Amino acid sequence: MKLAENLNVLFSEEVLQARVRILGAQIASDYQGRDLVLVGVLKGSFIFLADLARAIDLPLSIDFVGLSSYGDATETSGVVQITTDLTRPIVGKDVVVVEDIVDTGLTMKYLLENLETRHPRSVRVCSLLTKPSRARVQVPVSYLGFSIEDKFVVGYGLDRAGLYRNLPFVAEVK
Repeated sequence: MKLAENLNVLFSEEVLQARVRILGAQIASDYQGRDLVLVGVLKGSFIFLADLARAIDLPLSIDFVGLSSYGDATETSGVVQITTDLTRPIVGKDVVVVEDIVDTGLTMKYLLENLETRHPRSVRVCSLLTKPSRARVQVPVSYLGFSIEDKFVVGYGLDRAGLYRNLPFVAEVK
């Protein structure tokens, strides 16, 4: 894919796929014999979620929740909006929330609190990326792809005003 001049690749397609296989194997090991639901946070997690689901050698179901705290901005507004809700109950199920990036933690904290009210057996987070230096609240990430510095990144589902999601790698916008 043609690389825009303003992008610096941080994680190649090969590096991402290798890490996804490791995360999938960890999740499969942890949830053998359990009723697993992957909940993808739209829109950014959809590519990561698709690859991760194929890397988990277990029967599982997939659902989505849409949350927004950014709009077209590059900084969180701090106000979380639910744009799409789950389509099925998660009562008594083991849930792994699949996120593209945990930045300040505010959106994920909101989502985890919301999901707990639905009485799942357990809820854990799998995030492709975290930015520890930006955390305003601590969110436990059980399955982590990579920690990054405070850089604005795109690709592999991550966007800038809706663009760049289709890049097969993660890149910093210079």
